[in-house]
Amino acid sequence: MSIDARAVIDPSARLADNVSVGPFAIIGPEVEIGAGTWIGPHVVINGPTRIGKDNRIFQFSSIGEIPQDKKFHGERAWLEIGDRNTIREFVTIHRGTAEGGGITRIGDDNWLMAYIHIAHDCSVGNQTIFANAASLAGHVSIGDYAILGGFTLVHQFCSIGPHAFTGMGSAISKDIPPFVMVNGNPAQTYGLNTEGLKRRNFSKEVLQSLRDAYKIIYRSGYTVEEAKHALRELASSVPEVALMLKFIETSQRGILR
Repeated sequence: MSIDARAVIDPSARLADNVSVGPFAIIGPEVEIGAGTWIGPHVVINGPTRIGKDNRIFQFSSIGEIPQDKKFHGERAWLEIGDRNTIREFVTIHRGTAEGGGITRIGDDNWLMAYIHIAHDCSVGNQTIFANAASLAGHVSIGDYAILGGFTLVHQFCSIGPHAFTGMGSAISKDIPPFVMVNGNPAQTYGLNTEGLKRRNFSKEVLQSLRDAYKIIYRSGYTVEEAKHALRELASSVPEVALMLKFIETSQRGILR
């Protein structure tokens, strides 16, 4: 381990081999940090928090702080962060609340740029990108490979599906289905995340099926119920369309249209 003498580490914190901690970092009780993780200067980490392997957490980030929720009264709640995440300057990630299941979760291989805020009880998948100053209110769910443009704001209890994309400054108040791009304040849909899907090697056949599904949802004039019914045949043979259909069927806030 490489721990700067000016760092403050609680005796109950558990740091694995090859953890690096910079000057003036503060690591509190009930914090667990996996092997190979680098903690920059002036980072504050409070527990209960578990951080996995090979993460990079840059200066002035605040990780595992109590939630900004007036209903929180000191009950035990957790933060879990997976492996190989990059967490840049001034990022804030809060622990969960009893009302939200008591845990905030961040998956693996995420890229969180400067000034990101991830509130209590959020769930972030794997391989996501959050551009500078994107912010999640409480109880938000973000699917794998989603990309949030800079200054995106997501209302509490919203879900953003896998491979979705939000443009700079988007204000999200409803759920965004997988593979869909949105932009604006308030956000509006403007097509599939086609370029992103091509970069992830989606086949031409799957892309065409997703285009057909998008037209059913957004261009046919159908109600949401009618669109769900029309999607079922296509979903039976294309797993990616089935993912869109399941997302719409389980949406709690309703999908953004």
